[in-house]
Amino acid sequence: MPPQRGGWLEVICGPMFSGKSEEMIRRLRRAEIAGQRVVIFKPRIDDRFDAADVVSHAGARMRAVPVSSVAELVARAQGFEVVGIDEVQFFEHPVVSASLELAEGGARVVAAGLDQDFRRLPFGPIPELLSHAEFVDKLQAVCHRCGGPATTTQRLVAGKPAPYSGETVLVGAAEQYEARCRDCHEPGTDAAALGASAAA
Repeated sequence: MPPQRGGWLEVICGPMFSGKSEEMIRRLRRAEIAGQRVVIFKPRIDDRFDAADVVSHAGARMRAVPVSSVAELVARAQGFEVVGIDEVQFFEHPVVSASLELAEGGARVVAAGLDQDFRRLPFGPIPELLSHAEFVDKLQAVCHRCGGPATTTQRLVAGKPAPYSGETVLVGAAEQYEARCRDCHEPGTDAAALGASAAA
């Protein structure tokens, strides 16, 4: 049950294809129906489906405000009662203090993003956001290999696991990523040579 007064922080996390953006859109639509002032932000680098809208893999969409920095997000969030932040893992670390500042100022902040990168390591600011959130939902996808509950994201290059040493941030969709369960997730081709493991 939400607090009766003041703001709070909600985090929706999980692998790709788990419905994070769709769940965020659902929550913000309900807030709009309730007559609240709602805004949703997305990082400007995420233009996979639309440059302006937040679009889920299932096709749900909501008009968003693309921003290039946390400072821009904070400046444009003023006056809104509900603030959504999609793909929060792509924002720089100050998004944590910004989210807390907005919540302490009375806003309901709903942040959605990947909690692990393609190596199965904690992704960007998500771990700290999780530690501060009043409400956390970790969603599962369906494993593309076995059909079980998927909690990880597998990056692919030409149909094979991407090198462990690859860049952490690479915006893509179904052509480059699959949802995988723990057993079906494969470490990158150079993981052993680097002395790394997917669960390190």
